[in-house]
Amino acid sequence: MHRSLHLPRGFSRRSLLGMGLAGAGALGLAACGGGPDVGGGGGEAEEADLDFSGVEPATEIDFWTNHPGGSQEVEKELLGTFTEETGISVNHVTAGSNYEEIAQRFQTAQAANSGLPAVVVLSDVWWFRYFINGNIIPIDGLVEQLGIDLADYRDSLVQDYQYEDQQWALPYGRSTPLFYFNKEHFSAAGLPDRAPETWAEFEEWAPQLTQAETPYMYPDLAGYAGWTLQNVLWGQGAGWSDEWTITCASPESVQALQWVQDSVFKNGWAQVASSDSADTFAAGVCSSTIASTGSLVGVLESATFDVGVGFLPGGPVDGPVCPTGGAGLGIPSAISKEEQLAGAMLMEFMGRPESTVAFSAATGYMPVRKSADVTELVATTPEIQTAVDQLDATRPQDFARVFLPGADQEMAKAVASIVTAEGDVQAAMDGLQETLEGIYTKEIQPKLDQ
Repeated sequence: MHRSLHLPRGFSRRSLLGMGLAGAGALGLAACGGGPDVGGGGGEAEEADLDFSGVEPATEIDFWTNHPGGSQEVEKELLGTFTEETGISVNHVTAGSNYEEIAQRFQTAQAANSGLPAVVVLSDVWWFRYFINGNIIPIDGLVEQLGIDLADYRDSLVQDYQYEDQQWALPYGRSTPLFYFNKEHFSAAGLPDRAPETWAEFEEWAPQLTQAETPYMYPDLAGYAGWTLQNVLWGQGAGWSDEWTITCASPESVQALQWVQDSVFKNGWAQVASSDSADTFAAGVCSSTIASTGSLVGVLESATFDVGVGFLPGGPVDGPVCPTGGAGLGIPSAISKEEQLAGAMLMEFMGRPESTVAFSAATGYMPVRKSADVTELVATTPEIQTAVDQLDATRPQDFARVFLPGADQEMAKAVASIVTAEGDVQAAMDGLQETLEGIYTKEIQPKLDQ
């Protein structure tokens, strides 16, 4: 099934939001696999392609996952229960160690047109690419056939996978970044037992945090710089872009990123993690960091100290401000209807309220269903409530990050030049703006003008 992407002239943030496309991630990391063909391909799908009447589900399917948030064991348990209930055997495939690796494997399988799963974990930064290329099917008919109540999913999360009035995936491991802090280090420094309300407040606190190698650790850049630094940019009234206008080289954005560089070199209270900052924090190397809620349970289990979490700090202009992120589950188009139906049954099961609570308890990802009973979950892991509460402080990500193919990696390279080497911030952002505008002009604007 292939559908060409036709966007109306003057496409705006309002129209994108109305179709649920301005949530975390659409095309930002596409360059990992060489970049998508944003022109799409092929013609419209045949109606019969989505007609599952009389179809019997396959008795054995593959589920491709990267076990987000260390979820391998809870996934195994859930899949076992699914098999007991339905008789459908599920091959639990580790298709990558992260979202990029699983996306690359999925892309390779698409090119070979073989070995595809019935259900695949799709990062919010990748799913739209597969919609454009016709690699996944709309699931609306399957949703109706299986009685999946979309209204019971958290609105902003399920809307992230809607386009052209169709549903293309369902939420799975969804998260926001959180501010993690070492309560023992904060106490020894005489600081309040809470996250800082603003970055200016933390900047005042940082010199007192002497119990670790560094007071604050920026997340590793690949996949995280473009995502988490939106908090700093937004807090200073800046951004990577204003809708389709690239603003990373504006005075406000340069000032915000100069502050980031100064925190590392001039003021020396921050470093940049070379690997997962959540692991670095749990090891006691730093007193605080920003990491996904999907790392929460792992941090709580591995840390030998009391862990605190809070909203992301605000800036001098706005705050708190926070992006969302994570992954959903999709169904490939180039597999049999029997496999697609069985895959949809698995998606329905994994999205049940009790399943999403079990997944959240094991990982720290947010429960994606409104009716999920989180009483016991929050009683056991009260920090999860902070992630749920922070949803009120989230906003759609910048177009430049989530809709421009390969932009996220370009942002990571530009940020690396100013925080791992003391490069000129204005020059780095001028170069990034030129690159992003080139991507827009070549890959996106022709579709907007159709």
